[in-house]
Amino acid sequence: MKNSYKTSDAIHILIYIEIYKGAREMTSTAIAKSVSSNPGVVRRLMAQLSQAGLISTQAGKAVPALTRKASEISLFEVYQAVETECHLLQVDQKTNPECELGRNIKSVLSDGYDQVQRAADDEMSKISLADLIHSVKLQIKNEKQ
Repeated sequence: MKNSYKTSDAIHILIYIEIYKGAREMTSTAIAKSVSSNPGVVRRLMAQLSQAGLISTQAGKAVPALTRKASEISLFEVYQAVETECHLLQVDQKTNPECELGRNIKSVLSDGYDQVQRAADDEMSKISLADLIHSVKLQIKNEKQ
């Protein structure tokens, strides 16, 4: 399974929008430079964030903005907005039905994986964008000292 960085990049975009509003250029090219990605990827992620109601954008203008306070946006909301497959763990569906273990492992793992997913979702819901912004600002401040 390939790792997805969509959530990390989407959070990066949201933090960029919030901490640099009015101070830096907000084009997809400028944001992509910070994310170390390409503008097309940034535009797609921003479209997903906009569709989820987390940011507002204006056609032809580089002025994206959060639609709510950062303290009201959770990591879980961002994750749901950009990840097409919102499951941390996947059960292999190609096990051997002729084998007693192969026949039964899927349901056992599904139950356990569902429990892990619920716990992860709950924990992500507790982390706000404001928490992450605060941590980033502290690290930037410490870097400058």
